[in-house]
Amino acid sequence: MVLPASMRLRGHRCFDHLHRRGQRFHGTLMVLRKASASHSLLKRSAEPSGAQPSRGSQPCRVAVVISSKVSKRAVVRNRLRRRLHDHLRSRLEHAPEHSQLWLLVSLKPGAATEDHDLLEECDRLLEQAGLKP
Repeated sequence: MVLPASMRLRGHRCFDHLHRRGQRFHGTLMVLRKASASHSLLKRSAEPSGAQPSRGSQPCRVAVVISSKVSKRAVVRNRLRRRLHDHLRSRLEHAPEHSQLWLLVSLKPGAATEDHDLLEECDRLLEQAGLKP
């Protein structure tokens, strides 16, 4: 299952914000960046439609980046991206205390190992970042 649009983070300005201001947590297979949300950087189409709900009711927003150095095959990269999005959604979707955060997960080259290893490391990095799974 893919992340709901309200939880997915898009746009180069959002990624720049995460790279400049994000706190990094390194693992052997991936890097997790955590930054406070800056809703002014979101595109209008990415914001919820209709009346503005309180920012606390929105889930944490997440982006997953997988370089072609991880795998040359797009099918493999997309499978990993979907797997990580689904895992992060299950961990963070119903956590209102993390609603003011943006996360960026970047896989390191050669990280196309077993899904189990990736998900374990993702949980470890979430715990290091103070986002208890």
